[in-house]
Amino acid sequence: MKGKVTLIATAAMGLEAIVAQEVKELGYDDVTVENGKVTFTTDPTGIARTNLWLRTADRIKIKVGEFKATSFEELFEQTKALPWTDYLPENAEFPVIGRSVKSQLFSISDCQAIVKKAVVEKMKASYKKDWFDENGGFYRIEVALHKDIATLTIDTSGTSGLHKRGYRYLHNEAPLKETLAAAMIKLTNWHPDRPFVDPFCGSGTIAIEAAMIGQNIAPGFNREFAFEGWDWFEQNWFDSAMQEAEDLANYDQPLEIYGTDIDHRMVDLAINNAKEAGFPDLITFKQMQAKDLRSKKEYGVIVGNPPYGERMREKAEVEKLYKEVGATFREYLPTWSVYMITSHEKFELYYGKTATKKRKLYNGNIKTDLYQYWGPRPPKPKEDK
Repeated sequence: MKGKVTLIATAAMGLEAIVAQEVKELGYDDVTVENGKVTFTTDPTGIARTNLWLRTADRIKIKVGEFKATSFEELFEQTKALPWTDYLPENAEFPVIGRSVKSQLFSISDCQAIVKKAVVEKMKASYKKDWFDENGGFYRIEVALHKDIATLTIDTSGTSGLHKRGYRYLHNEAPLKETLAAAMIKLTNWHPDRPFVDPFCGSGTIAIEAAMIGQNIAPGFNREFAFEGWDWFEQNWFDSAMQEAEDLANYDQPLEIYGTDIDHRMVDLAINNAKEAGFPDLITFKQMQAKDLRSKKEYGVIVGNPPYGERMREKAEVEKLYKEVGATFREYLPTWSVYMITSHEKFELYYGKTATKKRKLYNGNIKTDLYQYWGPRPPKPKEDK
């Protein structure tokens, strides 16, 4: 595999534009954005670089082919015609998963079986063998049907999505995905020279992602990927991507990051997760109510994932909390920027202020809004004459 590959970075709904921006920042400009995915072309080194660097994407997949299929015969023949042996060695382990939306071929199990059979037939013809042991590298194939268009991909990331950074072994009951936390931070005006606070820190995800962004640490630096076990993926491609990540990390960047939570168990959890992430002393976690937040610093950023009040018995309590934090931030932190994500449709009413901007995001399957309150720009430092 020496030529160009087409990659698909999958994204949660609402994050596609952020993923596309990240892809462009890595130097790839042939970028197409669609619902749930960002498609671009690269040489094979891009497989390693995007897996290491994309903070807000779910997975990186190689696009093997795309075609219209309204019958099982079409699906079989066109799958078989694709260049599978460019990617799959004869000992490849290649399970097939599938999904179908608004398509005539709606039986996912049948589609998976047909794709598996078609790939095997292609390999039989190419490798002149009738049996394959599947004891080599892991190449998970996906057949995704949408409005009768079949897209065939191979997952480069592995069984764990890219949100699995390797630092969060324990978490609270309703954890925020690392990819969403990173996206929320990237939507702020935060710079590493300003203080950053998460007043509802839970297991520490937002604060840890902020530290990784602040020191420009590649989010995939401490995990493994499926492509590492592929015969054709040259070790030097991965080595150079890892070296680039090491060279670009700014471990000396001082940061002022705080996470607070009313539950001391969450604070302990966050401290342990920060240690796993390599930030034992960089982030300060403290048990505290959000309404008690104060700072002597004039400009800072608050990013929080407060309780939503999804259960009726919690609703009044949550609405009281929104009132309290709104009053606190306006009185004690009037020049700070505030970003809060919640599914509560009347958040602005209880918070006591209309957001500068709202952005629709999905926290798992929950439709939420990121309420953005922009503080004034800090004055530019005066130049020495």
